[in-house]
Amino acid sequence: MQVFNKIVELQNKLFDDRKQGKSIGLVPTMGALHDGHASLVKKSVTDNDITVVSVFVNPTQFNDPKDLNSYPRDTEADCKLLESVGADYVFIPSVEEMYPTPDTRHFEFPPVSTVMEGAHRPGHFNGVCQVVSRLFYIVRPGKAYFGEKDWQQIAVVKAMVKSLGLGVEIVECPIVRDIDGLARSSRNALLSDDERKIAPNIFKALKESIEYAKKHGVKETHDYVVEKINSTPGLDVEYFEIVDGNTLQQVNNWGDSDYVVGCITVYCGKRPVRLIDHIKYKE
Repeated sequence: MQVFNKIVELQNKLFDDRKQGKSIGLVPTMGALHDGHASLVKKSVTDNDITVVSVFVNPTQFNDPKDLNSYPRDTEADCKLLESVGADYVFIPSVEEMYPTPDTRHFEFPPVSTVMEGAHRPGHFNGVCQVVSRLFYIVRPGKAYFGEKDWQQIAVVKAMVKSLGLGVEIVECPIVRDIDGLARSSRNALLSDDERKIAPNIFKALKESIEYAKKHGVKETHDYVVEKINSTPGLDVEYFEIVDGNTLQQVNNWGDSDYVVGCITVYCGKRPVRLIDHIKYKE
């Protein structure tokens, strides 16, 4: 496994690989890697001759400086994990390397980029599109791998790829969960022991709502999930939206769409830690 900090050095290496006809997969990450990331890398290793993993905490997608500063970082552990799952190249640039000048590009792909996370975190998806498009231009992968935990992000990235004509296939990979159901996330490292014990109640409520939804309407199911989670001390729902899986627009009745997803964001603990998850009601 080779580690690169400079764009030109990575590009030179990939140019040689491309000349040999090798296929290239990219796994964009912000580090603090876990089994969920490992599953993406393993999938890319299976699908491609060369797998590139980027490790970069992108400042332009954080609308809260405190959130940026507290985001977990452990580059040494990241590299050990990536080597163990077969990554070929790891790209760990500085902020100055990624953004030698301020990125003033503006991305907006309504409705998928303006609801839910887009509404609650202004500028977040603009920053995501800035860094992901930049990585696509640098690496020029045939395929890029994203975890379904960041489900809305996948929809936004797909819209960006289509808009810019980037020709990158976006591969969606299933959520990896702990045995108690909590979705693997880099932010889980910020949870205290007590917070970690209550966090699985998020997915527990979502999972139970699948059965509940069979005999109840959309609004009743929405309220059921919110009340169930908020009844757990230390958990506070920021939003829960039941939406069409393609347009991300709210549905009022189960019959409104053949693809219905419930997307949730919950604050956990006193600090608090912001956790996201989702459940598919119809697909």
